[in-house]
Amino acid sequence: MSKSNEIAILEALEQKILWLSIWMIHHANHLRDNSDSIKVGGHQASCASIVTVMTALFLRILKPEDRIAVKPHAGPVFHAIQYLLGEQSLDNLKNFRGFGGAQPYPSKTKDKANIDFSTGSVGLGVAETLFASLVQDYLHSHLLLEPNKNKGKMIALVGDAELDEGNIFEALLEGWKHEIRNCWWIIDYNRQSLDGVINDKLFNRITGFFSTVNWKVIALKYGLKLQAAFKTKIGPALKNWIDECPNETYSALTFQGGNAWREELKKDLSGSSGLKEFLDSHNDIELNKLMTNLGGHDIGAILNAFQQAESSNDPHCFIAYTIKGYKLPLAGHKDNHAGILNSEQVSTLRNSLKIKKGMEWEKFSGINIDNNIVATFLDSTNYKKGIKNNKTVKIPPKIKVPELFLPKGEFLSTQESFGKIMNELGRGKSEIAQRIVTTSPDVTVSTNLGGWVNHRSPFHIKASSDIFRQMHLPSPQKWSQRPSGQHIELGIAENNLFLLLGALGLSHNLFNQRLIPIGTIYDTFIARGLDAMTYACYQDARFLLIATPSGISLGPEGGAHQSIFTPLIGIGHPNLVSFEPAYADELRIIMTWAMDYMQSTNGSSVYIRLSTKPIEQKERKIDSKLKNEILKGAYWISPPKKDAEIIIIFCGAVAPEAHKAFDIIREDIPEAGLLNVTSPDRLYYDWTKSIKERREGKVNAKSYIESLLSMLPSNSSIITLHDGHPLSLNWLGSVLGQKCYALGVQNFGEAGNIRDLYKKHNIDSEAVVDTTADIILQKNYYNS
Repeated sequence: MSKSNEIAILEALEQKILWLSIWMIHHANHLRDNSDSIKVGGHQASCASIVTVMTALFLRILKPEDRIAVKPHAGPVFHAIQYLLGEQSLDNLKNFRGFGGAQPYPSKTKDKANIDFSTGSVGLGVAETLFASLVQDYLHSHLLLEPNKNKGKMIALVGDAELDEGNIFEALLEGWKHEIRNCWWIIDYNRQSLDGVINDKLFNRITGFFSTVNWKVIALKYGLKLQAAFKTKIGPALKNWIDECPNETYSALTFQGGNAWREELKKDLSGSSGLKEFLDSHNDIELNKLMTNLGGHDIGAILNAFQQAESSNDPHCFIAYTIKGYKLPLAGHKDNHAGILNSEQVSTLRNSLKIKKGMEWEKFSGINIDNNIVATFLDSTNYKKGIKNNKTVKIPPKIKVPELFLPKGEFLSTQESFGKIMNELGRGKSEIAQRIVTTSPDVTVSTNLGGWVNHRSPFHIKASSDIFRQMHLPSPQKWSQRPSGQHIELGIAENNLFLLLGALGLSHNLFNQRLIPIGTIYDTFIARGLDAMTYACYQDARFLLIATPSGISLGPEGGAHQSIFTPLIGIGHPNLVSFEPAYADELRIIMTWAMDYMQSTNGSSVYIRLSTKPIEQKERKIDSKLKNEILKGAYWISPPKKDAEIIIIFCGAVAPEAHKAFDIIREDIPEAGLLNVTSPDRLYYDWTKSIKERREGKVNAKSYIESLLSMLPSNSSIITLHDGHPLSLNWLGSVLGQKCYALGVQNFGEAGNIRDLYKKHNIDSEAVVDTTADIILQKNYYNS
């Protein structure tokens, strides 16, 4: 097929994709029953600015191995393209932004379409492509992908306002350090954000940053028609005028149309050679088309730029100059972000595109090229072939997880135990160890990953030597970077940690190779990277998060590093199972289970909250029953006897305080019980699930925690103890209706020893004993 014929087909499809995206939004807002009267929305102007770029990418440039993150507000454009390719149903389009229909923003887990990366949380989908590129390099370096297979481009379509997000620049710096390749970011530079027009000078600084970190920057500023106009007599003056025109002025003139362009050029270019001939040769409609013929709206110019860059592995930033609302009546207006065309405007657009009334959803309605030619073109695109290939690829099989090493020691913290387990894994040759890749935001050593890294080395595509070892300077760290390394060391930005874990945890889906990602972080700084963690889990990425140290048990580190509410994140966060073991043998069991669960079809990511506080490790044999109970979330250390007035429930590092208090209380209340909770999250999920099942008619449905507490009389009291927010265990009183007295941390901590901190925050053994006394006194008072 000749290039001119190809461009003619692409331009026809471009118009069709524009129409379908606009009609989809119009239908959702005006033609579908919206019984709750809540605005639906849909960002028609943001769709219009990116249609040309997406048409060229999806229908000409993308190869089967490429992966792409679509800018959030271009969701309707993506759905329209998938519909034309036969990969999205008409019902889903008609139900856009409705329950079960096409999602507002491309969603990997909620949409029934071919989505590589979810978007919607601004800036995160952009940065995720950079880390996906790093993961692709990792897989190639470890010979997990075919050596001769072409590496795919990891592509992001970037709204220019997304560049206000700091996480993008954090990612760029990390990418520079790891020399990422095969990454394209295409900026939809329509110069408008939600509330106004983007500052010209600021954007120039931003794009300069890409060059600083060794990205190739290509400006798609002028379409082919404008480029031809620049070769005429008025050309140099016209080009200079456009280059110097402020964003606000350009947007306003675009909205006003041809006559406004004419009057402004007459005024600003007065006396310029060739001006009169230029203006006289264009009527207002033609002049408006020419002055808005920007590079991001010219398929020929776009294809030229993309095709020239295809053979390069260097990361590329394309700045596609576009107009927000292009070809729509609200084009260029500074308030068009949430603007929705009215019915009259949509009707005018439909007529201009020669689409018959009643044929709005027809794939080829309005296209004046033989439909068979267009259908054949769509079916033969590399992107369509890639979809077919991906549907035949099987999910990689699960990797068997052997029983992990049991750390030994009379007194151990769970963090130290984790380090010993990882050290033993690094020393061994198991298949699971070969697939583990660890990462940490500059806290590798302080989270006890150092032993693993010494065995497995940091990863980098280029090998480098450890200068300290070369100079025979003593250091316990053997950190020579190499392509075969299995630890990716990051800077201190927690967003980057979770974006990388997300990309690693999607390796089986993006690249058909399974990895077992393990990331370590200070527990309190989960909050700093929470948006990126949620983004990773929303995509169903699979990783093991080790958050340590935690709580005020961190002692001298002070309040800035002492976490409080992170257990509530563990309970409330979807696609993330959380545990907080107290003992080394529990941690061993949980980690073994987690590495298997992460690989399961119905699995998820796992978060384990650990502590630096050493506690006594009692030797015991864990049989299958106790192992199962640890994984289900709790087990009795000392079951209560009949008519027990008090039971103590604890979680995590406060185990010694709970044991001490229990021994004291049992002298006066021998019926008392002691319960160790290893996962408030699993208990809570199971409990609420059983409530729902009973409501649905399964009258015998009973949760595990209900079974554990079933021996308690209704007038017994529960005391919970946790180095975390008391709400993490307080809900246990609602299971069977017992009164619950929750002891936990509700205020910021400070530096100090554990004894003083526990006393101040009311989570020491004395607090438990005092609470028991208060309960007994209260009961005696009411009974008297």
